[in-house]
Amino acid sequence: MDANIVKRNELLAQKVIKGLGTRNMTGYYAQDKEEALKIALSLIPEGSTATMGGGMSVAEIGLVKALKEGNYNYIDREEAQDRRAAMLAAYDADFFLASCNAMTEDVELANNDGNANRVSAIAYGPKKVLFIVGMNKVCNDVDGAMKRARNVAAPINNQRFGGNNPCVKTGACANCKSPDTICCQFLITRFSRHKDRIHVILVNDSLGF
Repeated sequence: MDANIVKRNELLAQKVIKGLGTRNMTGYYAQDKEEALKIALSLIPEGSTATMGGGMSVAEIGLVKALKEGNYNYIDREEAQDRRAAMLAAYDADFFLASCNAMTEDVELANNDGNANRVSAIAYGPKKVLFIVGMNKVCNDVDGAMKRARNVAAPINNQRFGGNNPCVKTGACANCKSPDTICCQFLITRFSRHKDRIHVILVNDSLGF
């Protein structure tokens, strides 16, 4: 990565981390995926129950693999015989792992969801929520974050899921009402009432969508 981009990301990350503190959340900065994984594992004690509701960034830093292979109780909905039960188990997990579709420089995290299991667990339930966020997802403001969630993340995820929504064909949000839309709920996380619940690892890399 270009040295100027690295420096810009470092400076912006420090601003975001300071902002997280004012919103009762805790932030960390990782120079790369490897450092992000080390930070994440330092926050998750062995024996913890952990799960996630879908997050490419979490897998990209190697966290899912590390939890599956380590001394952790990782609930994998993709391998569960009862997918719904596995998803509901997230609400009582020690750690819920997630990324965000976008976040603002002033630290508001934007997420859209189809089934709402992800956004609902972020909002309430799991004892702790750990976000893995590439610096590519940091936007100027909430309007920019929502535009990114709808016009970048949603079309790509729809393609990944094999959806047949308008954005799959156009690459941009059509504000559709398709039966299989993944833009059913939108969550803006701007403050954590419970201190030490939400942790955000900012990674100096392009992660997720």
